Amino acid sequence: MKSRPQVGAVGTQSILTGAKHAVEFAGNGMPAILSTPNLIGFLERTARETIAPCLDADERSVGIEIEIRHLAPTPIGQTVQCSARVITVEDRKVTFQIEARDQHELIARGLHKRAIIRIDSFSRRVQEKSA
Repeated sequence: MKSRPQVGAVGTQSILTGAKHAVEFAGNGMPAILSTPNLIGFLERTARETIAPCLDADERSVGIEIEIRHLAPTPIGQTVQCSARVITVEDRKVTFQIEARDQHELIARGLHKRAIIRIDSFSRRVQEKSA
């Protein structure tokens, strides 16, 4: 690591939701709303990008745990503001408090853990499993 991620560091992202982010069962009276898997992806990306400047060129972070409460629906076409705040750093594992808000209210809150990996050893492990 170039530098150890700092407890208290915060990253944010604003994402405009589109049709590709909607629940797959929208229609027939069900409104097009942001799906939980896409919301989780937004939050994971926010956390990943928060610590990316701390990593060496041969390192990445991968999600290893997520605990989330999806609290409210967000209509497609609204912007979601995601935040990830580093709350603990233990060796090569970083824990974040994550939140998302739409234009009206808090829509999600939870915890997310990421592991910092070296690309070469991680790739070897994946190749071994693929063989």
